[in-house]
Amino acid sequence: MIDSARVLSRRSGVTAAILAAAATGLVLGAAPATAAPAFPVPPLTEVAAAGTEGLDPLLALAYTMAEQEAHARGVPMTINSGYRSPEEQRAMWEEGLRTYGSPEETRRWVLPPEESTHVTGRAVDIAPREGAAWLEANGNRWGLCRTFDNEWWHFELATLPGAACPARVPDAAHR
Repeated sequence: MIDSARVLSRRSGVTAAILAAAATGLVLGAAPATAAPAFPVPPLTEVAAAGTEGLDPLLALAYTMAEQEAHARGVPMTINSGYRSPEEQRAMWEEGLRTYGSPEETRRWVLPPEESTHVTGRAVDIAPREGAAWLEANGNRWGLCRTFDNEWWHFELATLPGAACPARVPDAAHR
């Protein structure tokens, strides 16, 4: 269950305030509250999107809102991988070392647990490709951005809702 007051009480700062405004239909630079919001915000539901367990609460909220909008437009979109335990990430790192042969090459595709945004609950991998493409085109409305050139599926809460996404980096090794 997403309780926006509980979610926002866990965080402070501009992002939390803007997400709270977005949840009520208000955004920075928008017309008075009686006017339509600058971008449509689906209503919060009693249920968070599947796959948001363990995510940073603001990422979970932003993704849930984006997923609701995608589904309302007939776009399939799910979290393929979200929060990962350090043990899961370590196993992925070790498999990457076997696959790619060196830490330098492996870092392009997977990071060790102490560096992974999945372990901190601050990243999601999206499927299918159609959903990821939709999120890349529309995700900034909720602050969600694709962060790596080589991973069409990887998104993070990387900007303020409605602002432009920062430039992507070639891969995780360039973080």
